[in-house]
Amino acid sequence: MSLPVRVLTDDFSVAPQLSPDDMPAVAAAGYKSVIINRPDYEGGQDQPTAAQVSEAALNAGLRVEYQPVVSGAMTAEDVAHFAELLRTMPTPVLAYCRSGTRCTNLFLASQG
Repeated sequence: MSLPVRVLTDDFSVAPQLSPDDMPAVAAAGYKSVIINRPDYEGGQDQPTAAQVSEAALNAGLRVEYQPVVSGAMTAEDVAHFAELLRTMPTPVLAYCRSGTRCTNLFLASQG
């Protein structure tokens, strides 16, 4: 996959903003699930919406969850919800946000 994916564990990786066109490559790379942590329009009107990416992900055979988390304002509830997604979604999981950092921080916080 030509996307700048950062593998954190065998079951979890992060990436910067993905597009609907990226979803077939995500599936082809072996991922089973996608978590979208970037709120819609955080990067302006040109940013693909979670609905657009979700539709493409589902069409590629992926499970997808939209969990928008505001950069720099992660809450305990965000971490608990993220941990629950990691427990229940098919692995491996790929999460994305603007740069991948927010997803990495959610992952680290969810690990205790």
